[in-house]
Amino acid sequence: MSYTAVFAAVIAALALFWSTRRRGTINIIAGPPSPSWIFGDFDFVLSRKSALPIIVLGNMLQLLISPQYGEYEFKWNKVYGSVYRIKGCLGQDRLIVSDPIPMQYVMNSPNFPHSPLLLALCHWIFGAQSAIVRNGDDQRQLRASLNPAFTAAAVRQYQPVFLKVAQTITEQLDQSDAPSIDLCPLLSAATLKSICEVVFGCPTEDLGADYVNNNNKIVHISSTQSTGQVLGGAICALLPQWLLHRVMYLPTKTFRACRAQLYFANREGRRLVREKTEAAKRGLETDGDLYGVLLNSNRPGAKSIREDDIVGQTSIITIAGQDSTANTLAFGLIELAKNPQFQDSLRAEIHAAFGTSGYREKIPYDNMPLLNAFIKESLRMYPAEALSDRTASEDVVIPLSDGITTTAGERINQIHVRKGEVVTLAIASYQRMESRWGADADKFRPTRWLDGTVYQGEAVSPYANLLSFLGGPHICLGLSARHDVRPPAGNLLVLRELKRAVRMLNRYFIDEDLHVGSLRLGFGFLDTSMVP
Repeated sequence: MSYTAVFAAVIAALALFWSTRRRGTINIIAGPPSPSWIFGDFDFVLSRKSALPIIVLGNMLQLLISPQYGEYEFKWNKVYGSVYRIKGCLGQDRLIVSDPIPMQYVMNSPNFPHSPLLLALCHWIFGAQSAIVRNGDDQRQLRASLNPAFTAAAVRQYQPVFLKVAQTITEQLDQSDAPSIDLCPLLSAATLKSICEVVFGCPTEDLGADYVNNNNKIVHISSTQSTGQVLGGAICALLPQWLLHRVMYLPTKTFRACRAQLYFANREGRRLVREKTEAAKRGLETDGDLYGVLLNSNRPGAKSIREDDIVGQTSIITIAGQDSTANTLAFGLIELAKNPQFQDSLRAEIHAAFGTSGYREKIPYDNMPLLNAFIKESLRMYPAEALSDRTASEDVVIPLSDGITTTAGERINQIHVRKGEVVTLAIASYQRMESRWGADADKFRPTRWLDGTVYQGEAVSPYANLLSFLGGPHICLGLSARHDVRPPAGNLLVLRELKRAVRMLNRYFIDEDLHVGSLRLGFGFLDTSMVP
């Protein structure tokens, strides 16, 4: 029997599985029709040299690999509202949600963990001890133990590192005589450098070229999608967990990189912990970096944390921290380069606060409204995770903000989701809702944060009503550090890094004193479909 016949038989069996399994009410929710070709656009199909029938891929390529970021998703949101259904791979019904009420419910419910495939991927890349794969009391205890490294006092200790990295970037720009500069690799390297020094207390080079190169490879792999990856992911999601976890040992280039990532992260994480522990025993100061703070058992209010729990965060810190920060900053700089008038205003605010030297001992961020507005708008328009899949672990009823009309004409105020059905949190769509962000929510306009346009009602997240850092038990650790009136202290770790880089780089865009011809934003690790 040929491989083609075997593949066709597998696809047919999986399609039959989805068509005969018990359904909730997702299948009666209105949504876009499945295209007769994968992408719903014949020219696009031909350009991708793909002609798989719709029963295989449904609307998934329209959702995940559209020519322009959100081209179909944002259109569907306008036509069908903030809760609608799409066809997933193999005939599966999937619920897409950007309504804040059901989004909050799903994020906070223990019955909606990350999808089995995502959890498997996190196991492969980050390891079983990482915070993202831990759940329940185990995860809460781990996060409580990690929180001391994200307090306001701890974050203040990291400020000099961000300043040094930002100054390094500007020095590289000053010394370059090239007519154009690709900023994305520069930002990615600078972000990894700041992470290494803030978290590990060492320069990037100390991690070893093998680890750094493999880390960059993983970031690149994770930022790309293809038709085969989408279909492969759908098939893997149906495998039993014991088999899914063994897929990592297949002899492919991608899985070799995953295995290497875990090896390098464990090797370097244990070395760093060992060196800091020995230094502390000799009476040396070790509180200058995040791992040192966690290992310092004499800190006030310390919670015990196992060394394995610290080592287990090494991979996720180097990958997730580097990728999300560099991407958000890069997209923000694209928008900044397109808006000379806002640049002038932002530059004037920066010069007024810091002077032309760009340095002050105390950082007056609270008195820089344009800079804060720019950061918020960048996070709003370009969230690091635009879509987040959750899978119901049991039958669940999801509440809605407003009732919706089903395809049968029935008005419902809640949706019954069966065990195993997928709910996708459409974060990018939520952050473009006109009811929350104004009539021009699809436009990059930082001043909306200053002129009263932004919705001031109930909050769905601790920071600016944005879900760029998700929410619930798996909210970004930096945001869960403190919940008070000001932005959570852990979040300042992320935002302060961005603010420093923007402050130091801003003067290079359309600046009269710039001796470099122009600056170009390349897209090394970025999803190029997101480019405006």
